Amino acid sequence: QVQLVESGGGLVQAGGSLRLSCAASGRPFSNSPMGWFRQAPGKEREFVAAMRYSGGTIVYAESVKGRFTISRDNAKNTWYLQMDRLEPEDTAIYLCAARSVRPILSAWSDTYYDARTYDYWGQGTQVTVSS
Repeated sequence: QVQLVESGGGLVQAGGSLRLSCAASGRPFSNSPMGWFRQAPGKEREFVAAMRYSGGTIVYAESVKGRFTISRDNAKNTWYLQMDRLEPEDTAIYLCAARSVRPILSAWSDTYYDARTYDYWGQGTQVTVSS
């Protein structure tokens, strides 16, 4: 049974940093796409960042580009989201996600931002940025 468990959320002042972790169990994900999404109260789930596979293409939402960094540690079957220069608008529940199959590059380019294409989800971790 696959499980994804996020950790690292919390309350931080604007301009601060947090590092989120997503620990996966049940199967390896080194060759599978994984990503981060977020959902603020009253808003739809929003794409944040994704990696097609370990060492593969990385994409970021425009709103976090240059501030957030996605990475993974295959030995630990864990991926991370380093969040720097946080802004109040970053306040949300952050969820990690993964797919079971790595798509070809063209399919990945068309779907990496679509939450419906991810097969596994964590429960989420709250990030609150105060002004």
